[in-house]
Amino acid sequence: MTVWQMASGPSIPSAALRFLNYQRNQSSLVAFAIGKQYKPGNGVHLVGAHTDSPNLRVRPISTRSKEGYLQCSIETYGGGLWATWFDRDLSLAGRVIIATPDEQTKFVSRLVCVRRPLLRIPTLAIHLNRTANEAFKFNQEDNLQPVFGLEEALNSTAQKLNGAESQADVSSPASRHHPLLLQLLAEELNCKVSHIQDFELSLYDTQAPAAGGIMNEFLFSPRVDNQMSCFCATEGLIDSVKGDDALNSSGSIRAIALFDNEEVGSVSNQGAESNLVWSLVHRLAALVVRGAAGSTNDMALFDQSLANSFLISSDTAHAVHPNYASIHEQNLRPKINAGPVIKTNSKQRYASTAITTFLIRRIAKMADVPLQEFEVRNDCACGSTIGPMLSKMVRTVDLGNPQLSMHSIREMCGSHDVERKIRLFAEFFRNFSKVDQELVVD
Repeated sequence: MTVWQMASGPSIPSAALRFLNYQRNQSSLVAFAIGKQYKPGNGVHLVGAHTDSPNLRVRPISTRSKEGYLQCSIETYGGGLWATWFDRDLSLAGRVIIATPDEQTKFVSRLVCVRRPLLRIPTLAIHLNRTANEAFKFNQEDNLQPVFGLEEALNSTAQKLNGAESQADVSSPASRHHPLLLQLLAEELNCKVSHIQDFELSLYDTQAPAAGGIMNEFLFSPRVDNQMSCFCATEGLIDSVKGDDALNSSGSIRAIALFDNEEVGSVSNQGAESNLVWSLVHRLAALVVRGAAGSTNDMALFDQSLANSFLISSDTAHAVHPNYASIHEQNLRPKINAGPVIKTNSKQRYASTAITTFLIRRIAKMADVPLQEFEVRNDCACGSTIGPMLSKMVRTVDLGNPQLSMHSIREMCGSHDVERKIRLFAEFFRNFSKVDQELVVD
């Protein structure tokens, strides 16, 4: 059941109160559970994270051939460490819009992930670039284009797939992409090439995540930033409602919001700047739950609900680097496997305040989870998160697990920190209402 279906009526039965969710653009997700003692105007206790990571994306016209190689024209997304994408075994994932088999006037958007190496961005041999180890410089347009085949493999396929009809239709995928790429997608989706209408595809590293370190104390994985936070938020929400009576005494809404497009500013229909979360709060603010107190549907309760709400903006944090320790302020050097990190910045690049950090420290103490602190040096630039933009509406704290190699194609974090963060989120969902009532602001 989606929130829109749920909110269309005056009330919902308490038996339905476990998990509800909705998505937008197939890339952002909101999931929530409603306490059985929820009253109109009560707060939403929310963990927010982002689903996207810096990557390379296939262009709307990707056909590219050079020196006998088939290439796939790409553009960069986000602020990636693009040098790490060279000499990796890459493949494609994303979504494809296809026509249904029976009716060419009905269409469906389907997710696809090709699970074998397809592409590679080769480096230039050191013999031809003697200064490569001094400074690896490259042009992102000319030197970052991947190869995925040889032109000789294209001829027979092109004859079969690029007929006169496809060539005449300049809007067809066959006029914009290599026939071999379209054939591959058709095989993955078990459809005809002619059914493919359009797609959005990203490149990804096919090497699987792994535990590493002498005692398996590390996780080596792509997209730690920020799918690790998405995973912990989801697991924390699930853990908080385990047991038949988990929601019996709860008067709040427990929610996670996983946004797309954070790496490029969040300004999109599915980003944190959109109404994705506020439409949820607006629709639920006056919700009446059968068997619970309250009977008004006054949507003015929206403001009251916002005042009672709280957000943990969950992104990753910069762990101190053993080879670059001086980059960190002397007393603010988060360590891997030492617990989640509260991130503060007086210029409001992070949204944490004394009040919001106090509240999350109380939750962490209840969960027996150690916390660390991070703030950038005065002579360093500071990144940002979804926290500042969402804090315009609700109280917010910025918090995340420490990691190394941020924005690399393959990142690194602590294996023990994952369980701690899940435990912290679960405790937040269970007990934030109680902790919030302990603080009185004069």
